[in-house]
Amino acid sequence: MDRHVQHHAELDAQLCDAVKPIKLMTDVSWPARVRDQFLDRWHAKQPELPEVSYPKRDHGEVHAALRRIHDAADPQHPLGEYIRRTAVSYQVAADLLQSLGQRDVFWHSMRLFGKPGDRLPGSDLSNIDAARHFVGLASDVDTGSVITEAEYVLSAATMQHELQDALDRFFIHHTVRVEIDPELTPKAAAGATRIRLRDRTGFTEYDRQQLLEHEAFVHSLTALNGREQPVLKSLGRAPPRITATQEGLATFAELITGAIDLQRLKRISLRIIAIDEALNGADFIDVFRLFLDAGQNEVESFTSAMRVFRGCPVDGGTAFTKDAVYLHGLLSVHTFFRWALKHRKLNLTHLLFAGKMALHDVFTLEPMFEEGVIVEPLYLPQWLRRTNGLAGMLAFSLFANKIKVDRVEAEDLVLGL
Repeated sequence: MDRHVQHHAELDAQLCDAVKPIKLMTDVSWPARVRDQFLDRWHAKQPELPEVSYPKRDHGEVHAALRRIHDAADPQHPLGEYIRRTAVSYQVAADLLQSLGQRDVFWHSMRLFGKPGDRLPGSDLSNIDAARHFVGLASDVDTGSVITEAEYVLSAATMQHELQDALDRFFIHHTVRVEIDPELTPKAAAGATRIRLRDRTGFTEYDRQQLLEHEAFVHSLTALNGREQPVLKSLGRAPPRITATQEGLATFAELITGAIDLQRLKRISLRIIAIDEALNGADFIDVFRLFLDAGQNEVESFTSAMRVFRGCPVDGGTAFTKDAVYLHGLLSVHTFFRWALKHRKLNLTHLLFAGKMALHDVFTLEPMFEEGVIVEPLYLPQWLRRTNGLAGMLAFSLFANKIKVDRVEAEDLVLGL
């Protein structure tokens, strides 16, 4: 092994060991009893702001170890740049965890995940502009009753069985378990070898497809591919800086497979609007009502509001901004795929699945793929293996986006025929 690669492989191993105490999403999560207590008070018409306590941890040693690793990495080497970026990301996460329950959580969250007003790539529009567009469009469709679909509801047990069968057939070299978790607050959560479902919850066919494409065939898949890397083991972990790309890639997978529906886009967009409202002073109850008024039931409204206030005071003026990454990531990944087709670099889209990476890493680490330091992904989602079909869709998208819909009148369409 090249001595520069060996040096950075050792730093990478040190980094993986140093960040083990950082459990960002675990430490900001709320127990199910907080939801039950809030809804009990809500039903009694005496709503109260939730009371949440967070673990107190000292990450001083983690910070110091990450600083040493960062300074030892060569910024001129692809692996060194990757390690330095990753170390800084974990340092910010450590700062956030040190601030749990305090207002400055927002500032660390913003560094990791951005904020609603951030500009979208290649556009003058922002995340909040996109969110309002999708919410408005979905609301117009709701009002006009344009879409009516008969949906049957699947129990958590049925969903568990169907997902497990699909995963066993796909992940032929690994075991990914599907479990029902009575303490889980969100509807589902995925790791490398486990996908958890919330108990006492009804799932639709859209939920089933979304869980497969989003959670299993992106989140679990990239984690397992990263664990198979011979040199850069941190590709099997999930530093916060890759969140926008990973969530964007997972949502893009829903889009490209037809697993995403307009209501899903509305839910994602409402969270961004809710973050913006919270930053402008809305408290937890205000945000809970926002989701209720948008048509979500009480449990989902609580869960959505909780996502906005994880790790933060619940009386307004601050927010946990992770959910700002979904639309930003989706549009960034969509743009990346179109760019890759236009520049005849569709091979880069495969590399994105070799582990937990940000879009920036694909370009930085491309020489390491060419040298065999980073290996091709073991698993690829089926839609990506159909390269010709993907290229056809992207080619059409590239041209169709040149047509300005707001300039088109009905008469134009009729005359065009």
